[in-house]
Amino acid sequence: MTQVKSGDTVQIHYTGTLLDGTTFDSSQGRDPLEFTVGSGQIIPGLDTALPGMEVGDKKTVQVPSDEAYGPLNPEMRQAVPREGIPAEIPLDIGTQLQMQTPDGQAMPVTVVEVDEATVTLDANHPLAGKDLKFDIELVKVA
Repeated sequence: MTQVKSGDTVQIHYTGTLLDGTTFDSSQGRDPLEFTVGSGQIIPGLDTALPGMEVGDKKTVQVPSDEAYGPLNPEMRQAVPREGIPAEIPLDIGTQLQMQTPDGQAMPVTVVEVDEATVTLDANHPLAGKDLKFDIELVKVA
């Protein structure tokens, strides 16, 4: 059998959970995820778990936050004046919005705090600062 090495294109089925068992993503019912090992297309902690696997192998991988979506960065949170946000935009805690960076890039943010004067928006990845667990199955090596 062929063992996975860096540079191989692979397909995996996976289920990603938080350490409390909450599932945040899964390929269940979808096509397998395809990517090139070692290319930076997926989080580093998952990428480094694949070399040496063979088609049909299954494993569980614990990925610390610094090898997943990184630590929470306090500088990615910003309080903006409430009057600067159009009235029709919902401001419930947890609402995902799109902001534009000064260079015109779309940036997803989450409403994390609201008071009478300001709305605090968080641009951290929703899984930043979280340790993750993945159950993976290698489906194909190309």
